[in-house]
Amino acid sequence: MKLWKMNGAGNSFAIFDARSAPFTPSADQVREIAERLNADQVIALERDGARDGFMRIWNRDGGEVSACGNASRCVGHLLLEETGKEKVTIQTEADMLHAYRAGGGLITVDMGSPLMGWEDIPLKEKMDVRGVDVKIGPIDNPILSRPAVVSMGNPHAVFFVSDVDAYDIPALGPLVEWHPLFPEGVNVGFAQVIDRHKIRLRVWERGAGLTKACGTGACAALVCAARAKLTDRKALLILDGGELVIDWRESDDHVYMTGPIELEFETEI
Repeated sequence: MKLWKMNGAGNSFAIFDARSAPFTPSADQVREIAERLNADQVIALERDGARDGFMRIWNRDGGEVSACGNASRCVGHLLLEETGKEKVTIQTEADMLHAYRAGGGLITVDMGSPLMGWEDIPLKEKMDVRGVDVKIGPIDNPILSRPAVVSMGNPHAVFFVSDVDAYDIPALGPLVEWHPLFPEGVNVGFAQVIDRHKIRLRVWERGAGLTKACGTGACAALVCAARAKLTDRKALLILDGGELVIDWRESDDHVYMTGPIELEFETEI
């Protein structure tokens, strides 16, 4: 079986070619693979008769999840190179995605439309998703409060802060990740709007912790910022591991993510 070790803007993946042999790891095995290969997620590329491939995703804690934007760009690159096509289609548990080359070694993925209903996130109860009732710290003077929430095939809560580096994210992230309002947990974004075309972002990923980049998190941050009129619908997202351009197009309501990928090594196992 072929194994690719890749990253997208620093977001690290162990990608197994499950088209040639079954790959059904236990949660313990996923955790061991992620630890040994320093991977944020473990990915299986499977056959899909109607699409170019099916992407199955596990977080480093062993839990299976439905979406991962940066992994979609990495798998998209592999399929584009393999097939020679201009555009490939990747099926995930969350959605059907399209990936294509953007020039300069960059890959774009059409991530589909953001989901904004409270039940889509999902939340435990009906609430205005532009600012949900979550407070971290003292009730009368919380450290963080009222994040905007959105689903990009997985749940995201985005806090807008004046200085993202002023927050102890490894301490605060877990408090939000499994807050009772989020029955399936949530990815936690800390977004600092620099101007209408630029956002500094750090993300505590559900089941993975603080990562160098989160593709769906970048999409969620842009959607929440644009919805709040803090930015335009297209912006540069600056993450710890690199930069992503996120474009929430009015023409089709889809979110397009463009950024770099790196093949660190490939081997047979």
